[in-house]
Amino acid sequence: QVCAQLCRRPCYCPWVPPRCPRGSPLVLDGCGCCKICARRLGEPCDFLNVCDQSQGLVCDYSSASAGTGATCNFEDDEEGCEVNGRVYRDGEVFQPSCKIRCQCLDGGFNCIPLCQEDVRLPTPDCPYPRRVEIPGKCCPEWICEAQDQHLLRDARAVSPLLRFPCQEWGTEWSACSATCGVGFATRVSNQNRYCRLETQRRLCMVRPCPALPAAFPA
Repeated sequence: QVCAQLCRRPCYCPWVPPRCPRGSPLVLDGCGCCKICARRLGEPCDFLNVCDQSQGLVCDYSSASAGTGATCNFEDDEEGCEVNGRVYRDGEVFQPSCKIRCQCLDGGFNCIPLCQEDVRLPTPDCPYPRRVEIPGKCCPEWICEAQDQHLLRDARAVSPLLRFPCQEWGTEWSACSATCGVGFATRVSNQNRYCRLETQRRLCMVRPCPALPAAFPA
């Protein structure tokens, strides 16, 4: 009866198929007539707008009775997470880029950096270290820049009580030390009262951490 009410024969479809967002493939609608964009995890669905079965998603009508409508969910109610339009199962390890590796856990995901986040302090043989992207390599590397040394000599001759008695210099802020919640980023800079090179830190937060599940009563 549902098919007879919603599906018209013959099929009348748009001449040009829709352009789907990343991670949403083209599939046939519930009538098997026209190509549509498959619905992703958490998106609304119905008989015509089907979920992405390649990701193990089905149209979950359990919440429809509460007036919120059906949504795409995993068939076995397993927790998952969606990153850049791609759905990952709970416990699955994935690598969004060559610089980080992540794992899907309880509807969220935790990531660890694969590139070494070291801070190089200036040395006599490398007074101006700078981190740059190297073609063909994933992780940035430190290089030594050659700059005029008389700027530093002139700076030492100026009274140290001035706020910035020499040319301002500093590295870029590092990545946040925590993938979720509050962490800290570091850099090396001479932007202080005495124009001395020092490691500076500041608080950062990439995203809030997912809420922990409520504990079962004793």
